[in-house]
Amino acid sequence: MISNIDRRSSARVAAKLPVRVRSTAANAELTAQTRDVSTNGVFLYTDARMAEGSEVELVLILPPELTSGEKCWVCCHARVLRVEQGPDKQFGVAAEIKRMDIIPEIPA
Repeated sequence: MISNIDRRSSARVAAKLPVRVRSTAANAELTAQTRDVSTNGVFLYTDARMAEGSEVELVLILPPELTSGEKCWVCCHARVLRVEQGPDKQFGVAAEIKRMDIIPEIPA
């Protein structure tokens, strides 16, 4: 019997947002773009392969749909759950957000 149960505990919002990703193990920083995001998970595309199970730090602006109606900067500590070959030689990365901290807006 095949089950199509969605295990997500919160709804994802489709949003193409720029993300700064820092690998805590490799001490490397790279850029990515989200496909969708929720308060406890994110799916993003990046040019660099990430290891499943690795810990990463993500800095991005959450869309108003996930906040109190206003965009806000956050720093998320997450764990990579799945890595797959994405479009245009990129890697698709599913990550579980373990902790999310609101950070002050960075002036341009």
